[in-house]
Amino acid sequence: MTTPYNTPREQAIYPSLAGKRVAITGGGSGIGAGIVEAFARQGAHVTFLDIAVQESLALQAGLSTLPAPPTFIQCDLTKLEEVAAVFAQIGVVDVLINNAANDDRHGIGDITPAYWENRMAVNLRHLYFCAQAVVPGMRAAGGGVILNFSSISWHLALPELTLYMTAKAGIEGMTRGMARDLGRDNIRVNAVIPGGVRTPRQEALWHTPEEEARILAGQCLPRRVEIADVAALTLFLASDSAARCSGREYYVDAGWYGA
Repeated sequence: MTTPYNTPREQAIYPSLAGKRVAITGGGSGIGAGIVEAFARQGAHVTFLDIAVQESLALQAGLSTLPAPPTFIQCDLTKLEEVAAVFAQIGVVDVLINNAANDDRHGIGDITPAYWENRMAVNLRHLYFCAQAVVPGMRAAGGGVILNFSSISWHLALPELTLYMTAKAGIEGMTRGMARDLGRDNIRVNAVIPGGVRTPRQEALWHTPEEEARILAGQCLPRRVEIADVAALTLFLASDSAARCSGREYYVDAGWYGA
């Protein structure tokens, strides 16, 4: 399933991930799809949720020959009754990857109360309730891992993303609160903060030579972050190699400080 946006990297093998029950939201495309593939190749039992059926089925088919092929379940994460039903169907989860989000641009003057509620439902609310759904099983199993995906955008104050950045900033606060409340149950909670990752969506919507030059000028490393880079960090944080990592934010952004 390697694509131009998922360039292979040297990849560690984590024995602790083999056989783990992993749930990934927004797993049908982009960063999420790369994470689905990465965990499946570790021998984890992956279930991924997405609202995009065609892309998700294509990913599932493309990985069907792996020894532990991932399973797709259609789910609209803005509908909490669907979320509850899906996680009841999945059962115990050892690792939850809260990745799903949407970074549609918007102007401040265009925001209505209904759009505000929708953006919070798309980008923030479901992370909490997905975590809530898996915590009882993690407690019974003696521990688990929750990784919440934030974004470099609010750290850089990027334009026309006020609601997206509000949600992403909230995710980091939520992560710290969850880490504190769940640590006694041996449940580790961290935030992953990707930078300017090359994905098909980002390249199609925003890529121009000028934008490419701006991103690279703002990074310490003059190379674009790839999906595989984000997947590599995610695997590490989910594994026993990160057994003492919790309540923190971990960046994979090539040192992007803005430009």
